[in-house]
Amino acid sequence: MIRYVKLLFMLCVGSVLIFVAIANRGLVTVHLLPTELALWLDVDTSISLPLFLIIFAAMTIGLILGFVWEWLREHRYRADASRAKRDATKLSRELESLKGAARAKEGQDDILALLDDDKPLRLG
Repeated sequence: MIRYVKLLFMLCVGSVLIFVAIANRGLVTVHLLPTELALWLDVDTSISLPLFLIIFAAMTIGLILGFVWEWLREHRYRADASRAKRDATKLSRELESLKGAARAKEGQDDILALLDDDKPLRLG
């Protein structure tokens, strides 16, 4: 069902884009430099394009800039998540090693198990 809704949405967006392109076929001259500067540099920096290409290019550039801005803004959250995952993995390994040590000493007396332990006893 979701697949059909997605397809219907894509068809609607595509038809709107086609209608915008048909309605804005007129040529527009775009100057990349001010006229005085272009004359001084002796460079022709103007190009004639259909208006719909300029509209679509502006939308595409805006989307890309928005995605990059959002990706940079969320960097802190991704770094925190990575750090938390690394800590959780470290703690999980430590827990497994402690469980393994407890299983190895399972049949022993508690006092003898403490004396056999290589680590010094920490109080408090």
